[in-house]
Amino acid sequence: MKKIYTLFFLNLFSIILLAQTTPRDTVSPAKGNVDKQVNRIKKEDIIKHSDSHGNEPRKSSQIDSTKRDRYNDLLNDNPEFNKKYPVWKPALQVVGENVLLNVMDRTVLHLQFAKTDFTTWKRTTSAGFPWGPGWEWDQDRFGNNFLSHPMMGSFYFSAARSNGYNYWESAPIVFAGSYMWKIFGENGKPEREDLINTTFDGILLGEVLYRLSSNILDDRTTGRERVLREIFAGLVDPVRGFNRLLQGKSFRRTSQEVYQKEPLNITLYAGVHAVNNDTRRLFSGHNDEMLNAQLDYGNPFEDRQRKPFDLFRLRAELNFGVGRKIVDNITGYGILFGRNLRLGKLAMLIGGFQYYDYFDTKSFELSTIAFGGGLFSKLPLWKNSNLYTNLHLGLVPFAGSSVGHVSDTAQFRDYRFAYGMEGKIESTLNLGTFASIGLLYYYYIIHSFDNTGKDESHYGTLGTNYISILKPRITVQLYKDLSIGVEHNIYFNDHYQRNYPALHFVDTEQRIFLMLYLEDPQRRGHYD
Repeated sequence: MKKIYTLFFLNLFSIILLAQTTPRDTVSPAKGNVDKQVNRIKKEDIIKHSDSHGNEPRKSSQIDSTKRDRYNDLLNDNPEFNKKYPVWKPALQVVGENVLLNVMDRTVLHLQFAKTDFTTWKRTTSAGFPWGPGWEWDQDRFGNNFLSHPMMGSFYFSAARSNGYNYWESAPIVFAGSYMWKIFGENGKPEREDLINTTFDGILLGEVLYRLSSNILDDRTTGRERVLREIFAGLVDPVRGFNRLLQGKSFRRTSQEVYQKEPLNITLYAGVHAVNNDTRRLFSGHNDEMLNAQLDYGNPFEDRQRKPFDLFRLRAELNFGVGRKIVDNITGYGILFGRNLRLGKLAMLIGGFQYYDYFDTKSFELSTIAFGGGLFSKLPLWKNSNLYTNLHLGLVPFAGSSVGHVSDTAQFRDYRFAYGMEGKIESTLNLGTFASIGLLYYYYIIHSFDNTGKDESHYGTLGTNYISILKPRITVQLYKDLSIGVEHNIYFNDHYQRNYPALHFVDTEQRIFLMLYLEDPQRRGHYD
């Protein structure tokens, strides 16, 4: 009998140990359909680890807080299934990306600058450091310098990130890839702004795309669901998708979740907008279609250790019927470090952030790289109604800014390179799910430092721009997650230039749209 009791307690003790050491999201083919097991686990997590009645899920003894957040998701990619490959692999891949791009530019697009050889390499390698006389500021169009180059930088970043390197370890790869392209991929003088934009904005976009693709992937799944996840993740982060094929990850099956994931809320907007011909009259301009998306990743009010981009926002606006300026603006930020605070009912997050702003509108052109501090707050007012406020103040080490109204067909540089500061206020009052009242205000002080290459009549003299963007907005619920909204935008641009009178521009714009709010089941409360 003693042996029976002893065996019983030993078995019970082993079960308790297994329950503590085995992840709750583990699946087993022996238990039946794997995809159904995954769905069941997700439903259980929604029930047990949801912040629908507070700022964050309650603490749970079932969660190892050193490895998982309160949503029961991993705090980091599992290194057992995401090993770090030797550094020569991402380095070789970056070389391959640059070679492929050069071949495409040279043979398919027949671009003159891509015709490189030993003679051009001898000249470019002797150019010295980027701040030396061998480098220059180029005359490319605004979108090429401030949108295309960051997208290429994200490919360099993903080459390292998808080979097992973290945010900080992947960043130097972007600089190296961009520097290599400037020296060996083009035959002219290497350009400083390309190196800057490709590196810093490429790092931000690369980490955002990596995180989004992780939210799509699930190596536990099988069949059609697995195929669709791999395809969509590959579209979001093509370099990672390619590497998953090479590494065999596209076909492997794991018994547990192996990627870090954070709650993701998606807001989609579709409607019409009009930039007014007369600022005193509403809808006095031509009405054009617009399609926008906003991604909110992570919970700013979850009390936890923060690392880069555990929290970020990315918003992209597409406008049609306005010529080549289809990408109206892309704005985003990601946390680098931070700390959560509580003052009674007021929940706060304070931290350091990286910012990327890109505006290519009919009214003005502006793009900034910025680093600074941010403060997020949530104040409950009454049941299901909260006031959210975000404050940001950043230094802008590099920017591009037009003087005033710009041309959609200009083939020369109609903007100036600059530096400065920026401040932002984003505030939303949610009246339950019935309605919301929002106010966004951006303010930029941009001082130009370069005016070379074209005569002053093209884009003015050196000076300082004071740019303000004010956007009040109201939305009203139509049905469940579908709302109708109206937004009134005001753009102020005061330019004080050397040797010339000051210039003052004001443009207004109205937007009417349908808004679809796709809320993560675990992150409730419209965190706008």
